[in-house]
Amino acid sequence: MTGKSSRFPLSLSSVVEKKGKSSATVSGKTSTQSAAPTRTVVTPQTATRNAAQDSGRQAARAQAAQSAQPVGKPAARSALPTPIPTANRQAPLVSDAVRKAMVARVARQGVSDAKVLAAMEAVPRHMFMEPALSSQAYIDASLPIGHHQTISQPYIVARMIEIMRDNNKGKVLERVLEIGTGCGYQAAVLSLVAKEVYSIERIKPLHELAKTNLRPLRIANIRLHYGDGMLGLPQVAPFDGIILAAAGLEVPQALLEQLAIGGRLVAPVGGRQQMLQLIERIGKFEWTSETLEECHFVPLRPGTV
Repeated sequence: MTGKSSRFPLSLSSVVEKKGKSSATVSGKTSTQSAAPTRTVVTPQTATRNAAQDSGRQAARAQAAQSAQPVGKPAARSALPTPIPTANRQAPLVSDAVRKAMVARVARQGVSDAKVLAAMEAVPRHMFMEPALSSQAYIDASLPIGHHQTISQPYIVARMIEIMRDNNKGKVLERVLEIGTGCGYQAAVLSLVAKEVYSIERIKPLHELAKTNLRPLRIANIRLHYGDGMLGLPQVAPFDGIILAAAGLEVPQALLEQLAIGGRLVAPVGGRQQMLQLIERIGKFEWTSETLEECHFVPLRPGTV
């Protein structure tokens, strides 16, 4: 089925490539897992620590410069993107410099969409996890958020959104659907690259957690829903993009039917061995599917709890 027109419903588990195959074509570009570099690369923990120290030095210099500035002279306006307000939840080892280091690392891993990288830099990831874990918020790892669920690693969040945006509509996303709100972090990133974001969570406490996390950020274009994500939201379909934050053995037929023609769905597919899948709708009854790279997500489950 990879790269060819197919008629659904079909089990997507049949298209999962054998272990060891590491590249596939996405819209004429080759996606290949990069080999380990021969030079020494700092670990995410080291990058986080160094960035935090550098941020402290920069803050000291900025404070000294401000003290020396004549009264009445306006301070120079920063050319950096304005981050989403953090509502005074800045942790000791969390700073803009640490977040910039995370984005630079994601870029080195192969994500090149400037709008996606800017969104990753603008969203304060540490605000979506427990204070005890906030110092680890910008390492490249998934972290627990309770109820046997996790916040996805920064790279995979950026990668999936980049793939979803790389459509034949000039990367325009009017309306997107997220399956698996979790703590709300990915929805916040999506809100900066799409006009409307709808997100479904099946676990009631996580649905409430996402609302609590997103409320102080005052993001107007996110609509959170508590329900069965496998059913989608037919009342507001079609969607230009659909992104799944949990892995099933196949993508539910209901979600395929809610994808707009020309729209893209990105989802992890598989059991113990999972592969990232790109599905694009090319006609009323036709979709294409491509296998991209290995990944690891929590299981996709039906119903609500």
